[in-house]
Amino acid sequence: MKKFMFASFIAFWASLGTIAVLHGVGPQEATAESDEAQYTLDDVAEHDSLDDCWMAIEGTVYDVTDYVPRHPAPDSVIKPWCGKEATEGMRTKGANRDHSSMAWQMLEDYRIGVLAE
Repeated sequence: MKKFMFASFIAFWASLGTIAVLHGVGPQEATAESDEAQYTLDDVAEHDSLDDCWMAIEGTVYDVTDYVPRHPAPDSVIKPWCGKEATEGMRTKGANRDHSSMAWQMLEDYRIGVLAE
């Protein structure tokens, strides 16, 4: 009987702990997503120069202005994508070749928000 009570006690607290952890994780993630800045394509279009370059890529908005001078391609490759939805440019590099995984990771440093639905 003692073993049964002890096992029940442990199971109860383990279940309660699991519920508390799952409940705590869910709302925090939802809050983080809802707090992220939202932009329209019109907002992005206002930043269409190499000196002020925003791009929307796969539903996320990036301010890549500070990266433009360090990009290995000439400015003429990046300029047409400033102020635009640039998923195609990122996925094809203009030559049907996707950017490297490292480039995709670097892009996250310039994330400023998401496209509004």
